[in-house]
Amino acid sequence: MTGEADHPLVRAVRPLIDALGAEIVPPGRAGPEDVVLDWEGESVLAVRLPQLSESLDRLLAALERRHGMPLSELDRRAKQSIVRNLEARGAFSVRHGVERVAGALGVSRFTVYNYLNRANAADDG
Repeated sequence: MTGEADHPLVRAVRPLIDALGAEIVPPGRAGPEDVVLDWEGESVLAVRLPQLSESLDRLLAALERRHGMPLSELDRRAKQSIVRNLEARGAFSVRHGVERVAGALGVSRFTVYNYLNRANAADDG
């Protein structure tokens, strides 16, 4: 995108697009799944959202960066917190989400389900 990078709308949404792992494409190249953003009646950019499975990988990588170590090295309480956070963000609606999270945390699928059950029991109680 030549010149459009300086547009105020592009500057405003760039941090959100980067955080989502999305991509900016010219509006003329937007596909049916892309979100076209207008500014004062003119299409300025289109946002191509990542696939859900890619989003889970980005979430796990961001959590690892935030904690400053591999997620598998965290203590049980931190892992439980991560599972609650990922559940709130829909991570387990992704195909094989539990398996991927379990692998990243260095625990079994059974353990992830236990963390989820404990979190749900605490919410209900």
